[in-house]
Amino acid sequence: MIDYLIDQYSFSSYTPAHMANTKSAIKRIRRISKQTHVNKARKSRYKNALKKMNLLIMDKKKSEALKFLPKLNSELMKVAKTGIIKKQNASRNVSRITKRISSI
Repeated sequence: MIDYLIDQYSFSSYTPAHMANTKSAIKRIRRISKQTHVNKARKSRYKNALKKMNLLIMDKKKSEALKFLPKLNSELMKVAKTGIIKKQNASRNVSRITKRISSI
């Protein structure tokens, strides 16, 4: 992965960074790069929470799964609020997991 961060101190007046032709485009590249890192971190937190819940369900630990359910719901809704996944996707995941927990 190419890192598009530009050192603001060595960047004096105007130097094109890869494909960017204007100062605003260079700033956008810098901003998008930062946002990408944040979004990847959020997405991995959400995926890890789902994996943890699936492990609890597979091991048939109903009480632990019920304790972890509000944390998972919170994590999914945070990710949905920021637009990494859609709200319907988060709701569907919570619904299916709740159904699986009740069937244990």
